[in-house]
Amino acid sequence: MYIVDYFRRNGKEGWISLGGVILCVTGTEGMYADLSHFSIQAIQISFSTVLFPSVALCYMGQAAYLRKFPEDVTDTFFRSIPAPMFWPTFITAILSAIIASQAMLSGAFAILSKALSLGCFPSVQVIHTSKSHEGQVCIPEVNFLMGLASIIVTITFRITTEIGNAYGICVVTVFSITTHLMTIVMLLIWRKKFIFVFLFYIVFGSIELIYLSSILTKFAQGGYLPFCFSLVLMALMMAWHYVHVNKYWYELDHIVPADEVTALLKKHDVRRIPGVDLIYSDLVQGIPPVFPRLVQKIPSVHSVFLFMSIKHLPIPHVVPVERFLFRQVGPREHRMFRCVARYGYCDMLEESGLFKGFLMERLKMFIQDEAAFETNSTTGDFQTCSEGSACPIVPSGQSGNINSDLVEKEKQLIDAETEPGVVYLTGEANVIAGPNSSLVKKIVVDYIYAFLKNNLTEGEKALSIPKDELLKVGIAYEI
Repeated sequence: MYIVDYFRRNGKEGWISLGGVILCVTGTEGMYADLSHFSIQAIQISFSTVLFPSVALCYMGQAAYLRKFPEDVTDTFFRSIPAPMFWPTFITAILSAIIASQAMLSGAFAILSKALSLGCFPSVQVIHTSKSHEGQVCIPEVNFLMGLASIIVTITFRITTEIGNAYGICVVTVFSITTHLMTIVMLLIWRKKFIFVFLFYIVFGSIELIYLSSILTKFAQGGYLPFCFSLVLMALMMAWHYVHVNKYWYELDHIVPADEVTALLKKHDVRRIPGVDLIYSDLVQGIPPVFPRLVQKIPSVHSVFLFMSIKHLPIPHVVPVERFLFRQVGPREHRMFRCVARYGYCDMLEESGLFKGFLMERLKMFIQDEAAFETNSTTGDFQTCSEGSACPIVPSGQSGNINSDLVEKEKQLIDAETEPGVVYLTGEANVIAGPNSSLVKKIVVDYIYAFLKNNLTEGEKALSIPKDELLKVGIAYEI
């Protein structure tokens, strides 16, 4: 009755005041951004037993105070506090704001870490703070930028009214987006009955639409801020993802099949020099385009050559014995291998010396196992696998007495080639727009993407590559 009477008396002004009403619940939903840090049950208990009663009592107290002192409506909270409790409450309010910002940061870190895995955001350092939960991450660069943005916004707006308008629009928009996405989940994934989904959408969607229409009246009074941030962020993410995908397809279209590596080496009369080469690539199939570029300009490669790919798995740790997966590329005499190094999200890349030593040891074990496998395949010494197919018996000593001399020579050769040093090769890809590209595409590729790429963490730092062992091979991708 009071609600109906309120809108009857105030009309349009009552509808506009809903934008202020929504500020009463903004902030409480931030607790759910901690879902990656705490269990669902813990958050439910905290919300029901601590947060909701505290907020309800706070607003009841302010309403009671305003009935007696209606002139203090502009600063009800602090004016309603007894004088001896003012400073303790003021300090507690500041600490509460800091705690609330943590929830926003946690949500931003979680979303951007997923965007990174999808290739929708430039490469930044992601620190995993938990060994048991993948979602507990910290991104120092984002943390710094959000802190800087908070200072700039505070200095620019000065008063909390416009900041409140911006925050209100942001929160109600999130409510509405969540309702629409939840409706899609209920229809396509949960496959609930249409009538229940329709009722859910009508009830929650209409409530949120009323509040959103009200608070959008404050768009010019600070409400534009989240839209500006969103537009800039989305433009950067779309530009990065567009070029990232086209670059990947370019590399796939220009790879050299592994069985053509012999012809490639003969075509350019490539000489083999002492040492070990590691060339890094995101591709795990075929020869990356940077390798033909290398042998075309400098027709010499080291005696042992590895095509390296670093892959991160959604598990905390990968045991060292399962870290490297090897495969022979071309004939054995070429001594060229494909290697995939797998790391969990809590695993740190080893220091260069340890990485090289461990990599070479695992490579020698691979050569030893391959020799045993080929010998058993030739002699027909098979046993029945659990799936019913024939599989070779690998002797307990791995190489046993089969081809032991050949295997030992190969292992000694790898040790000898490792002594001159290991050279790390990385492709310095310069992505440019094609000559017939539109103006928008040229701006996205030649300027926005180039700016983001030039201001990222350098790849050799992320891979712990010593600068004196690094060789960058420049190559242009025209998309």
